[in-house]
Amino acid sequence: MTDTADSAAPAAGCPVPSGAVRLAGLEYQQTPSQLYRTLRREHGAVAPVLLDGDVPAWLVLGYPEVCYVTSHDELFARDSRRWNQWERIPPDWPLLPFVGHQPSVLFTEGEEHRRRAGVITEALEGVDQFELARECRRIADRLIAGFAGSGQAELMSAYAHALPMRAAVQMCGMPDTGTDTEHLVDDLRISLDAAEGDDPVAAYTRVGERIRQLVREKREQPGPDVTSRMLHHPAGLTDEEVVQDLISVIAAAQQPTANWIGNTLRLLLTDERFALNVSGGRLSVGEALNEVLWLDTPTQNFIGRWAVRDTQLGGRRIRAGDCLVLGLAAANTDPQIWPDAHVGAENSAHLSFGNGEHRCPYPAPLLADVIARTAVETLLERLPDLVPAVEPEELSWRPSLWMRGLVELPVLFTPVVQ
Repeated sequence: MTDTADSAAPAAGCPVPSGAVRLAGLEYQQTPSQLYRTLRREHGAVAPVLLDGDVPAWLVLGYPEVCYVTSHDELFARDSRRWNQWERIPPDWPLLPFVGHQPSVLFTEGEEHRRRAGVITEALEGVDQFELARECRRIADRLIAGFAGSGQAELMSAYAHALPMRAAVQMCGMPDTGTDTEHLVDDLRISLDAAEGDDPVAAYTRVGERIRQLVREKREQPGPDVTSRMLHHPAGLTDEEVVQDLISVIAAAQQPTANWIGNTLRLLLTDERFALNVSGGRLSVGEALNEVLWLDTPTQNFIGRWAVRDTQLGGRRIRAGDCLVLGLAAANTDPQIWPDAHVGAENSAHLSFGNGEHRCPYPAPLLADVIARTAVETLLERLPDLVPAVEPEELSWRPSLWMRGLVELPVLFTPVVQ
């Protein structure tokens, strides 16, 4: 149960006051929007929270506050070595893959960040979006063929996760099938969204090993892929820099996009506003994709930013070295920007791809949209009478503070003879 941790309050000298809320439990996992409303009502736009192991942090809930944090790198920076809680962090802390400093674009700042992000941007600009859509349709057709004859499927594992995984690794120069690819994606899932019994630190280590192998292969035999373009960019990134930045690219392309697909399919199949037009309805698919980014964004929270010096935010005193978790989902539904409690899905000013200099580098959001839109449209075209196999309230969400995605999405349809 998500609870107020007065009895387990952080030790003296901790920058987070008593009354901090543990971000855990069934309430958070299944209905995080209710928790955000409670936190906003009790604490305002910036709430004191406790992460795994009762490590203190601040959850930034307000849309203006998230925009302010992400637009002022001189106050809230990305280098996690500033954190004032490192002495409390054990080597097997579950969130270490998120916050442990790496020579990655994610943790760079200033001119170095612009250099590294520029390499990624130019490498991604080399992806032909029409060709990507064709490849996604080919992958989709192959995946659908694997279950079309049975009249039933579990779409999260058989389709929503599988398609962007294959598209992402193929863009980077790996085969879209095979044991290495399957292991890579499984380890990426564990490192980003660990289930009980998983070891995210060990999984992240294995991801690095596989990407290093890919970089060595592309050094020797470059091809028309993102990895090769990064390796041969005039900026002259080292192999290890390319490895770390590729991990960021593949992780961002796979897990969030998979949940974007799954959350959109759930909306289309369970919301009566879309039911009449879902079959081949390109306009309704586009509306559903955008509405999901507002109301069920795949990346719920992002850790994080670290205060460069003592400052104020949302009426809170933020001390140098404090960790701020960006509450993207909470900010997207901030009543300050939607006073009538109606989110205008036609608006694309959501924060689902971040904001400021550290937002997803262009054209990553466009490529993610190509993958997600093609996945949803192809499935609905091939299986036009697709319906959920369970009642909407029986669907459950993954137990994750960071990602918003279904555990399973079982469906039924008329079997199709291939």
